[in-house]
Amino acid sequence: MPIVENKLKELGYELPPQRTTLAGNFVSAVRTGNLVYTSGTGPGLPGGGFLHVGKLGADLTIEQGYDCARQTMLNLLTALKGEIGDLDKVKRVVKLLCMINAAPDFGDTPKVANGASDLLVSIYGDAGRHARSAVGMATLPSGMPVEIEMIVEVED
Repeated sequence: MPIVENKLKELGYELPPQRTTLAGNFVSAVRTGNLVYTSGTGPGLPGGGFLHVGKLGADLTIEQGYDCARQTMLNLLTALKGEIGDLDKVKRVVKLLCMINAAPDFGDTPKVANGASDLLVSIYGDAGRHARSAVGMATLPSGMPVEIEMIVEVED
């Protein structure tokens, strides 16, 4: 088993199956040179629906948001694997854009985004440390609480 997927298994996680989108004319990841850009992804579950729906600071707790960000990252890793074939080819996670469906006065978006960041560091170590934006949004598609985009450097 590849190293990264083995680390995920040791942590009690597994990659969900690849999801197809019916939301528009786009793909889940695009590689150009040694960079992979992912489309915005949410905390979708393998059987459909989302881990949670709603706004942070109104409907959901920071802990629920953190769990959603972690689930979102698992979904992003599935999309990344679909593009590059093997998660061990990741040289560096470059950047995350974490969009949080937040009540107007919710100021803890970084604590929610940590669910994704912590998972990346736990499986990639220093190569998983990345630049990041964690911003509050008035709404996200279908009421999902978290949407994340990622840029990753991979082996040539």
